[in-house]
Amino acid sequence: MSRLIIVSNRVQKPGPDGAQGGLAVALSAALREHKGIWFGWSGETASKFTGHIGLDEYDGVRTATVDLEEQDVDEYYNGYANRTLWPLFHYRMDLAEYVRSFGSGYERVNKRFAETLQPLIESDDAVWVHDYHLIPLAWDLRRQGVKNRMGFFLHTPWPPTRLLVALPHHQRLVQSLFAYDVLGFQTEEWLESFRHYCEKEMGGTIDGDDITVGSRTIKAFACPIGIDYDEFLDAVNSENAKAALTKMRASLQDRAMIVGVDRLDYSKGLEERFQGFEKYLTDHPEMHTHVVLVQVAPPSRGEVKSYQEIRASLEAESGRINGRFAHVDWTPIRYVNKGYPRDQLGGIYRAAKVGLVTPLRDGMNLVAKEYVAAQDPQDPGVLILSRFAGAAQQLTEALLINPYSDEEMADAIHQALTMPLDERKRRWKIMMDEIGETDVVWWRETYVNKLMQAQDVESAEDKLLELSDEE
Repeated sequence: MSRLIIVSNRVQKPGPDGAQGGLAVALSAALREHKGIWFGWSGETASKFTGHIGLDEYDGVRTATVDLEEQDVDEYYNGYANRTLWPLFHYRMDLAEYVRSFGSGYERVNKRFAETLQPLIESDDAVWVHDYHLIPLAWDLRRQGVKNRMGFFLHTPWPPTRLLVALPHHQRLVQSLFAYDVLGFQTEEWLESFRHYCEKEMGGTIDGDDITVGSRTIKAFACPIGIDYDEFLDAVNSENAKAALTKMRASLQDRAMIVGVDRLDYSKGLEERFQGFEKYLTDHPEMHTHVVLVQVAPPSRGEVKSYQEIRASLEAESGRINGRFAHVDWTPIRYVNKGYPRDQLGGIYRAAKVGLVTPLRDGMNLVAKEYVAAQDPQDPGVLILSRFAGAAQQLTEALLINPYSDEEMADAIHQALTMPLDERKRRWKIMMDEIGETDVVWWRETYVNKLMQAQDVESAEDKLLELSDEE
């Protein structure tokens, strides 16, 4: 059996003390099945990049990590990945920064990853690369002589052509993706945006899953990621989850709870969410003291200025709304800047009558699926979901809204809180079936099977596109 080499920006090492998210669990299962290696950045820095590989193994999962220089982290990670590509891929051209050193740092780190990884790859291995941090990695590996099957999965949206062309050297970035054999996208919408770029900007042709540019043909398909269905249901029914549910209900004092759980990021639409809830309180004074919005927002990327600004803005906005509506015995918004373990989150989700998942743009959004999976089948809550989340293409029985419209959000909150039990059950059952059928195991097996069917390239240099230097 062929080994599977998984590559991502960060490696989440398995171990007895570290909790793993659903994606890490799925990838770890794939590595055990295929006797593979998980390669990436350790999260640590060194005064000079040496290429030294830290090897580790736990419970059948082998990891290989490298340390990066401070300059690498500043330019590749904080710079190009999170200040250029992330905002652009989430349609925030106003926040994207085009700094030449960011781009050179991004290419430098991808080349360093390739040079370090290449000696670990055996002749029959398949390589599976994850996310926007490592788009050029396969091209660099091909230049190192690697002929193996290689696939890439993008966890974020792919922007429309009219936005992507604002990126300096955009064609060079896309051309480097043609060093892979298989590309995976979260939704048909993101896949169609990629196809459109290939046709309009590169003169490519489309034939089913095949995309041909010049003499190079690759496969690209949509494969939406899911949650670890069985593991999450176990967590929801655990003693920790039940304790969290009991504690949450006691603190609510029979008030209806609306919950949002999001990493602190401008793509999540948290300011708009607060304003939509404010509109609901304005329109429904009879609900004052009877409803609470609990927003869990763990901080992230605190060294990036735009993230510092969004945190300050949300703190001010929640304070303003609470100041306007609060009573001495009731605070409408509970805004919490910390994360919780998955089992405790399961209890928090179940306590909520409404799940408010309203990103301005999201590749998938697994919180939406987790909220549905956490519900009591006999008395399920209602999911309010942004039309611009990838999950909206699967969870069509949610109340789908435009997150930019505070009126639409307020109306959806009212509809959710007054929805009859039979309708709540019907909507929940349809969404739950979809979540169970397309869970993270289905996603992993679907993608890996497609990758394993790909053929090795004839030689490392065969059919590689020349990378453009256009501005």
